[in-house]
Amino acid sequence: MLLGVFLTLFALISVLERKILARMQNRYGPNRVGPFGLFQPIADGIKMLIKEDIVPARADKLVHFLAPVLLAAVAILTLGVIPYGRNMTPFAIDGGILFFFAVGSATELAVFMAGWASNNKFSMLGAMRAIAQMFSYELPLIITVLPVVMVVGSLMPDRIVAAQAEYTFGIVPRWFVFTPWGFTAFILFFVSGLVESNRTPFDVPEGESEIVAGHMTEYSGFKYATFFMAEYLGMFAVSGLAVTLFLGGWHAPVRLLEIVPSYVWFFLKLSALLFVYIWLRATLPRTRIDQMMNIAWKFMLPMAFTCLIAAAVWHYAGRGLRGWLWSLFVIVIVYSALSIVLDTRRKFAPRVYRFAE
Repeated sequence: MLLGVFLTLFALISVLERKILARMQNRYGPNRVGPFGLFQPIADGIKMLIKEDIVPARADKLVHFLAPVLLAAVAILTLGVIPYGRNMTPFAIDGGILFFFAVGSATELAVFMAGWASNNKFSMLGAMRAIAQMFSYELPLIITVLPVVMVVGSLMPDRIVAAQAEYTFGIVPRWFVFTPWGFTAFILFFVSGLVESNRTPFDVPEGESEIVAGHMTEYSGFKYATFFMAEYLGMFAVSGLAVTLFLGGWHAPVRLLEIVPSYVWFFLKLSALLFVYIWLRATLPRTRIDQMMNIAWKFMLPMAFTCLIAAAVWHYAGRGLRGWLWSLFVIVIVYSALSIVLDTRRKFAPRVYRFAE
């Protein structure tokens, strides 16, 4: 059932993304197949099924076949530990967060398999770039989860959601995103999730002008579609974990609205995050690989450790207004120091434009 829900969501988001991008860029988008173009995913699926599966003559055919299968399997497994509503966790295990990252780390292996098995320099370069950015951003991704685990005292997603169940005056939810360390960790987690999902502006492994389609260059037909599907399923998983850790999971934003089924709130929050993914794709240009590495190691990693310290300060200061202010102070001090140290404006000479008379 879980797989059916997310495959339906994948089909829906594939057409909605194109419609939303078209709206933002002042064009039509899919509008030919079915009413309002809503049957476009069916046409895409049929097209991918009947396309010829071409494998390079000197490729490692077994590994070439297993790479997209492994990537899709990893994405599906990570979806299993997320609580989608009250008593709606498919696999409620004690180390759910640990399981999520342990299984998710196999993504790098699948990408490397795709690049190596293709016997193509473009594919191998794309795979190496993908692995480099994934390793670089997995560190802040995991470290920003640690403050939540530390404050709750559990690796179980259900307990993390339960820790955010209370309301201040019955109106303001006590979600971790409303604390200084939680908000900072959420932003860092979201950006790292963008990179892990190979989404714009961090879709460097698929730089069309440099390395064609990266590790997917030698894939066609349904294998390529499997890569495409795995990317979206991974996006659902990372967004679902962000909802669980920072946005109160399936809890309503106001106590009075708890009469609405819990899974509705979860999927509304998930949809909001997915919309931001699409919004960023329509808005931002692709970054350079050196810019990505710089921001990962020089800014995001120190800020992730700062969130850990700020959460400890918030906890030991009583979790009230005093703790909130001290936590904010720690984050502002480190952010300001990093902004001064990493200021790049003085490193560039003034640009002079010359025009033909």
